[in-house]
Amino acid sequence: MEQISKKAIVSLKDIFVRFDGEVILNHINLDIHEKEFVTILGPSGCGKTTTLRIIGGFVDPESGDVIFDGARINGLPPHKRNVNTVFQKYALFPHLNVYDNVAFGLKLKKLPKNEIIRKVTKMLAVVDLKGYEKRPVQKLSGGQQQRVAIARALVCDPDVVLLDEPLGALDLQLLKDMQLELKEIQKNTQKTFIYVTHDQEEALTMSDRVVVMNNGVIEQIGTPEDIYNEPVNAFVADFIGEANILNGTMIDDCRIRILEKELPCVDKGFGTNTPVDVVIRPEDIDITEPNAGQLTGVVEKVTFKGVHYEMSIRCGKCEILVHSTKSAATGTTVGMSVVPFNIQIMNKLLPFYNNIIETTVSCANADENYFEFPLEDETVRVDGHYFPEATQLRITLPPEALSLAGDGMGHLQDVYIESVVYKGEHNEIILESDERKWLMLSDTDEQVATYVPLSFDFSKASFEPLGSEHKDKEAGR
Repeated sequence: MEQISKKAIVSLKDIFVRFDGEVILNHINLDIHEKEFVTILGPSGCGKTTTLRIIGGFVDPESGDVIFDGARINGLPPHKRNVNTVFQKYALFPHLNVYDNVAFGLKLKKLPKNEIIRKVTKMLAVVDLKGYEKRPVQKLSGGQQQRVAIARALVCDPDVVLLDEPLGALDLQLLKDMQLELKEIQKNTQKTFIYVTHDQEEALTMSDRVVVMNNGVIEQIGTPEDIYNEPVNAFVADFIGEANILNGTMIDDCRIRILEKELPCVDKGFGTNTPVDVVIRPEDIDITEPNAGQLTGVVEKVTFKGVHYEMSIRCGKCEILVHSTKSAATGTTVGMSVVPFNIQIMNKLLPFYNNIIETTVSCANADENYFEFPLEDETVRVDGHYFPEATQLRITLPPEALSLAGDGMGHLQDVYIESVVYKGEHNEIILESDERKWLMLSDTDEQVATYVPLSFDFSKASFEPLGSEHKDKEAGR
């Protein structure tokens, strides 16, 4: 890969943005270097477009600093920043031809006519549109219109070009062609490109570095190879490419237990008997004879993908995805082996598994066998259990005791879905309410960055009164 300048041309320092009381960017920090192609990647609602708009001057942060080439530019309007933006819908002028669209910004600057002709002609050649000067933009293909938009952004010689999902409207083949063309244009012009997308393949194909965002924070920054091969957590592993993400226990350094088997790995420093997330990419699993594998399973589905077979293999209750040049018949038992280097160990997204509520009973009725307690400005009723009023109580709710209310009336309303990660058996869903986070298991692939009503099944809960002994322990912490 070409050496990228270490000089930061754009720096975001502790950027915080909130719209209508909702946190959009939660104190993010990011340095972008000269001549670098950086992709900001993440699901809808993660804050990536807001980050781009802050750099472009279309949004002002509530707090934090925007640094451009060493100078603070907070409050500086877009037209005074040496930055140009390419939008998803291109925003071309339909009544102007190709030449006049590209020349528009130069004419606003009142440059001499000969200089405008020279700059436009040169830029059209860069984007492979030489000879299209007089063509109406409505008569161009989607890819050609996209190149006109890029030429218009580049012709004014900005230091930074911002691209907000500019390939989203193209068909698949044209999209793949334009990915390569965009990278070639960036390389030839030596400009800094900051590109926003939710498409993982785009990010891996074009970028020098990838910034993975979720829920208003930056999860990981690295080269495409780093992001794919060394994800920092289950969200990144799940979002970038296909992966088997499994619950595991780090027995000790270089020793992991998954699917009731102990396997060697290369990771250290997670402690002893520590719950962790384990990532194994489908292409890193070798199919073997049953007695030769570290794991065994039954082939449930085989799909030919051209360069490999994609197999779904049932290992106990867990589904394992395998990409292999070897095929196995549906219903047969196979072995699976993985070299230690290809087993990636990560800390869990949440430091707990069960959801713990510590509360005080606010109302109770022994005859009707129920009690109530306060939870985030709501009053929650628990039937089938009785504890006297003012009892301090610890309620333990396993993840399977949580669900999204189908009737729209949950114990908590408007709980935010932060992440959804498939663990081979079910989805592990992290939700965020006003005061805390929750872990839920579901067979449904819920949509991240949406608000949902959350319900509790107290028949699956355990209840523990907290007496004076508990108070003494709490006071002694």
